[in-house]
Amino acid sequence: MLKEYRTIREVVGPLMLVERVSGVKFNELVEIEQGGEIRAGRVLEVDGDRALVQLFESSQGLQLTQARARFLGRGIELPVSPDILGRVFDGMGRPIDDGPPVIAEERRDINGTPLNPAARDYPSEFIETGISAIDGLNTLVRGQKLPVFSGSGLPHAQLAAQIARQARVLGGESNFAVVFAAIGIPYEDAEFFISDFRRTGAIERAVLFTNLANDPAIERIATPRMALTAAEYLAYDLGMHVLVILTDITNYAEALREVSAARKEVPGRRGYPGYLYTDLATMYERAGRIQGKEGSITQIPILTMPEDDKTHPIPDLTGYITEGQIILSRQLHQKGVTPPIDVLPSLSRLKDKGIGDGKTREDHADTMNQLFAAYARGKQAKELAVILGDAALSDVDKLYAKFSDEFEARYVSQGYDTNRTIEETLDIGWQLLSILPRSELKRVRDAWLDKYLPDGSREV
Repeated sequence: MLKEYRTIREVVGPLMLVERVSGVKFNELVEIEQGGEIRAGRVLEVDGDRALVQLFESSQGLQLTQARARFLGRGIELPVSPDILGRVFDGMGRPIDDGPPVIAEERRDINGTPLNPAARDYPSEFIETGISAIDGLNTLVRGQKLPVFSGSGLPHAQLAAQIARQARVLGGESNFAVVFAAIGIPYEDAEFFISDFRRTGAIERAVLFTNLANDPAIERIATPRMALTAAEYLAYDLGMHVLVILTDITNYAEALREVSAARKEVPGRRGYPGYLYTDLATMYERAGRIQGKEGSITQIPILTMPEDDKTHPIPDLTGYITEGQIILSRQLHQKGVTPPIDVLPSLSRLKDKGIGDGKTREDHADTMNQLFAAYARGKQAKELAVILGDAALSDVDKLYAKFSDEFEARYVSQGYDTNRTIEETLDIGWQLLSILPRSELKRVRDAWLDKYLPDGSREV
């Protein structure tokens, strides 16, 4: 029997106070009925016999004497079945693609259940995104959490769509799926993602959740958890390799701050709640592999850094939880590099586990280290030339400066429609290394130099 109360005492904005309640739980769903109209909400706080409820929609028009609060005894749930593949949902899991309702095999609480750390399996399999700056230098591994740090106005939406469209597990393409959650984005961006998925046919192996900027903040908090619940079902029940892309985590954190302020909680850094780290971890840590399970969840959260500040609480805390980061550069974007991935500060902490013979290619690790070193020295040479002029550079320094320009133009900048295999990426790397004298390639073993360095390379 559902509990129903006519003891609504106060409504302030989206918040509502219901008194003389019993047995009500935190996060429990609530229905507010008035004159046949039903509005949904969620329990934010329980204090004795009083419950603070946040509505998912406007409270305009509610009358305390006529409205009734009905507590449903459960949290927010997502209906799951194999039919969710190829569908588009709103931020609360309702279909918005004019398709039929999902006939659920079961309904799952979107907050999930914590994984036993001892049951986790170590990420070790390469995921090919078709993007050289990621595959070649900051490799994504199945079961990893690898965020993208962007800035306002940078093309993270195009990068997210490209990864979703191109990503695959080598040898496991038929069992690969993408779960895409758009959090607090404008309508135009949502249309871009949906139309891009449909145009390229990627929609057939994808599940999309879209929460728009004008949707309620409380829905924005639920959206990424909807996506992760769908991913867990596909991965651990259906045995699929699932890539979860969440954009934009900054909008999620802003919604969390809004709800925290409404609850009059003591603010932490820059007004965000003190539990921001814990809250982000409850999402990020739902990625991974489980021993004895065929499927896996790999996660790419995308966030915009306010004022391009890597020390802002959102990227700062995200970096502590995840295994590296891909950083987009405003300077490269202004130079026309697409995608503008800054490979030097970017990092994939698990890249060594997913590359090498039998996974990518035997020469991958050596060429990766050599490309990093050569690009870093090339940038230093260019900075020196700006200060002292080209005459201050040695002949080798000039080659490194040339390498730096060629690296950005040919390796990093590939456009948003080019899908490179890992072999193509490695071969381009060797072509670039041939710009330098062989004596400078000290990070590559001789066997690989003899086998892969293009003919006609310098023998200095």
